[in-house]
Amino acid sequence: MSSRALFFFALLAFSAVSCFAENEEDPGLVMDFYKDSCPQAEDVIREQVKLLYKRHKNTAFSWLRNIFHDCAVQLGGPFIPLKTGRRDGRRSRAEILEQYLPDHNESMSTVLEKFADMGIDTPGLVALLGAHSVGRTHCVKLVHRLYPEVDPQLNPDHVGHMLKKCPDAIPDPKAVQYVRNDRGTPMIFDNNYYRNILDNKGLMMVDHQLATDKRTKPHVKKMAKSQDYFFKEFSRAFTILSENNPLTGTKGEIRQQCNVANKIHN
Repeated sequence: MSSRALFFFALLAFSAVSCFAENEEDPGLVMDFYKDSCPQAEDVIREQVKLLYKRHKNTAFSWLRNIFHDCAVQLGGPFIPLKTGRRDGRRSRAEILEQYLPDHNESMSTVLEKFADMGIDTPGLVALLGAHSVGRTHCVKLVHRLYPEVDPQLNPDHVGHMLKKCPDAIPDPKAVQYVRNDRGTPMIFDNNYYRNILDNKGLMMVDHQLATDKRTKPHVKKMAKSQDYFFKEFSRAFTILSENNPLTGTKGEIRQQCNVANKIHN
């Protein structure tokens, strides 16, 4: 995931900026949405993202996670041109989020079904979960595989590191305890994730299931061998995800302050 791709993730998460007139015809999501109404928008966003990334490289992982939630370090990765023009919602969707996003402990059948509902097929799902190549997993999501007994499906060579990072069966909620998703290339978006899970080093149950389920394992093996294939499928699936049920035109709003909904005036 290069700085270019990170910029597009940020741009996608942005609503249509306020220089776009509310009463203009709704073009939906399009390429170069801002080129006439606000030609400097993308340059401004690009520079702000670069500054934020320079101060805190984990920003990249936060943006990636935000896109997954909103739509349904040296970083490498594919360049993905994305359509823009998305509006912000007028109310939080947090209360219905869980019914659309799979939990890390759910069965692979449930995970496949939830992604299929968004139009994402099996190789697309396998590719999107490759986002676990970067970032970290908090101990609270791992301890069930370590305590009271270690999950025998975990690679023994990896268990010692996990226990060191997560020494308590009930993690301290005030402590930042986590394990890097990929110890080999933790800050590089690559296909090392697939080699790890084939070696039983997946941290969460969904990672382990991805490498063992007969429906997903063939794609895991192919992506472990070919980064080009991984990037191609990730780009395709991510584009579908980014265009999943967006608010455009008069639906939603252009927020005056990004972190709060606008006040509605009668």
